[in-house]
Amino acid sequence: MKAVYVINGFLESGKTEFITYTLAQPYFQTRGKTLIILCEEGEVEYDEDLLKKTRSVLELIEDEEDFTPARLLELEKKHKPDRIIIEYNGMWNFKNMKLPWHWKVEQQITTIDGSTFPMYYTNMRSLLAEMVRKSEMIIFNRCDGIDDLASYKRNIKAVNQSADIIFEGSDGEISEIFEDDLPYSLNDNPIVLDNYGFGIWYLDSLDHLERYIGKTVKFVGQVLHPEKFPANYFVPGRMAMTCCADDMAFLGFACKYEGAGELADKEWVMVTAEVKKEYLEDYKGEGPVLHAIKVEKTKEPKEPVINFA
Repeated sequence: MKAVYVINGFLESGKTEFITYTLAQPYFQTRGKTLIILCEEGEVEYDEDLLKKTRSVLELIEDEEDFTPARLLELEKKHKPDRIIIEYNGMWNFKNMKLPWHWKVEQQITTIDGSTFPMYYTNMRSLLAEMVRKSEMIIFNRCDGIDDLASYKRNIKAVNQSADIIFEGSDGEISEIFEDDLPYSLNDNPIVLDNYGFGIWYLDSLDHLERYIGKTVKFVGQVLHPEKFPANYFVPGRMAMTCCADDMAFLGFACKYEGAGELADKEWVMVTAEVKKEYLEDYKGEGPVLHAIKVEKTKEPKEPVINFA
């Protein structure tokens, strides 16, 4: 079987940039030849030095009627590649694509220009749907300044629920957490946070505090009394491994509790508290402040450290 990788998307959606980036990665420096079948020419061209270095050859098929199993077999016999990358034309109906019987699609990826997605979604929805329907990964690039990425994700998930969706801006991947991805319901009262849920809640609160203001949360945390902290305040939180065992951080928010002085550092407590947004000098501005409803001593959890690594 011949391994085939299909990269599709509309013109100027970033297909060539993605393939070029992939070819340059050490993990793609494999033996043998790579055949790149280009189905449209955009503004970005392949670098000849990179093609030579990676033992890649480029063939252009400009017309959809020429994209046939017979033509593809000719190219295979001509170059005898070990793997094939197809940069497919987004204006060709993807369901009409036919490959030789022994060509097996190992991965299909769709690239989408985030700045033009609404236009294509409105005017060419059927073509877009055919592209993403069987793609394992959808890459939205050029997403700088786009506020409603959640709607982009919902539109794609309506067609392909299992696809991995990545958003990228000029500084790299955008690590956005959407309400649909939260491991708990914002409608629960209280919102009970397990180990994983606590980590997500902490990170999401930093970016979307408005989701939690007035909500009640319940979690197990360790007591911390920072120096020069206001009286009747403490920080219930968790140690977290962010990338490796040597990179540990304590994650937690200030909690107002009349009995804070009776709690010992590092002891474990079950905290039920309402989330508010208030000024705190340690924050140097406004931020999440918990108002304790109940604080109960409890035992150390089986996994005391949250692992983000």
